[in-house]
Order: sequence, then C-alpha cells, then structure tokens
Amino acid sequence: METATHMLRTGRRGTLFEYQMALRDLRASVGRMDLAWSLAWHDVSSRYRGSILGPFWITLSMGLMVMGIGVVYANLFGIALQDFLPLVALGIVFFGTISGTITEGCDTFVQAAGMLSQTSLPMFTFVWRTMFRNVINLGHHLVIVIAVLIYYGFWRHANAPVAALGLVFLVLNAGWISMLAGLASARFRDIPQIVTSVMQFAIFVTPVFWPVERLGSHKWVLDFNPFYHMLQAVRAPLMGGQVAAHTYLFLAGMAVVGWAVTFSIFATIRRRIVHYL
Repeated sequence: METATHMLRTGRRGTLFEYQMALRDLRASVGRMDLAWSLAWHDVSSRYRGSILGPFWITLSMGLMVMGIGVVYANLFGIALQDFLPLVALGIVFFGTISGTITEGCDTFVQAAGMLSQTSLPMFTFVWRTMFRNVINLGHHLVIVIAVLIYYGFWRHANAPVAALGLVFLVLNAGWISMLAGLASARFRDIPQIVTSVMQFAIFVTPVFWPVERLGSHKWVLDFNPFYHMLQAVRAPLMGGQVAAHTYLFLAGMAVVGWAVTFSIFATIRRRIVHYL
C-alpha cells in the first residue's frame, strides 16, 4: 500500500525502471543521429546566414587571435616564433573546442525547451547536437592547424593517427562534461556563469599560451589538470612529440567514470528536466 501511494505521488517506479527509460532514450537518439547532425549544421549555418564568409568568420577571428598572441608572447618569453606559434595555434584551436563544447553544453536542454515540451524526441539528441556543432566548428578551424603545420614544417613529423585517437578522447570527455553542465543548468540558471568563469580560469592554468617546460620542476601539477591531458593527447602528436601512457590512462578512466556518473544523474532526473525548463 505504501509503495502504491509513493508511486502515485512521485510517478517513480524504481531505480531500475529509470535506467531502462534512460537507456531507451539513448538507443532512440542513436537512431536519430541524422537529426542531431542536421540541427547542429543548421545552428552553425543560421548563425552566419547572409554573411560573405559564412562560418569561416570564426576561423578568421581565431586566426587573427593566434597571430596576435603568438607574436606577442613569443617576444615576451624569448622563444623563436617558428617554435612558439604552432604551439599556440594548436592550443587555441583544440582548447577552444573543449571550452566551446562545455560552455555551450549549458544551453543543451534550455535551448531545446520548446522542442522537448512539444515533441517526444530523445533528450540525448540535443546532447549530440551540441557535440556535433562544435565538431563542425573544429572542422573549420582545422584550416589554421593544417596551414601552421605545413608552413613551419611540422607536417613531416606529425603523427595523424595518434592525434586522431587523442581527438576521440577529447570529444568523449568534453561530451560528458557538456551534458553534465546541461543537466545542472536546466535546474540552476547560475551554472552557465559559473562554467564560463571556470573555463576562463582553466585556459590560463593549462599550457595553451605557454610551453610546459616553463613550469620547470613543478610540471607535476599538470598531472591533475584534465584539460592538459585532453589538449596534450592531440597537440603533442601533431608537433612530432610523444604522449605519455598515463595521459591515455587518465583520459580513458575519466571518460568511463564521467559518462557513468553523468548517465546515472540523467536517469535519475530525466522525467523532471522538462519541468525544470
């Protein structure tokens, strides 16, 4: 009797049922990946509709930032431009993907409030939408990466397959952080400001604008910086360097634990997300 009363009041049927429904949502979203891609492509194209360069405006602005920061910081640090500019260019491009995926993740469900309340689309569709949108942006920014690697000769030593593996780890980990930020933002509208502040801080404590060697004997602190590992897994192979084994272990463990925790939270609050919005 108490169980029946609890179900009437809360609508809950037990933890196992919540996980089954969350898995059903995930499976349904995988079958609608084309929709998620179309929504992401529409987001990018509509943002620059009517402009001459279209989405390449973001590439142009990032290219100018790379040149400005690269030249200024190379002189400040006393490092040769041909060594420093590629480091900064790849750092800005790939950290920008991490930051963009996470910060835009705050709007994953808020932005889709109308569709979620009027349709029965899987909620994971909008998670893939955010991830695909930033992958599309990265595709435009790769023009900068390729140009820098060719101009400064790093393409001769670049290990593209290993960098691609690192990019998979980067997207996997940025994805669950993005979804977690979206779930929190649906309930608490202060979260986007907090996430933005954290990412602004993270860019300065992560070796995006400065070489790791500058830390000297304190390089060990980077072992606890997840953004460093995400960046290093992609940038190091492209610049002819090696990726430490513990970086892959860190990223793999982070992805497994992160997605498990995020999916558990999603399964628990899935029914209430629409009401939060």
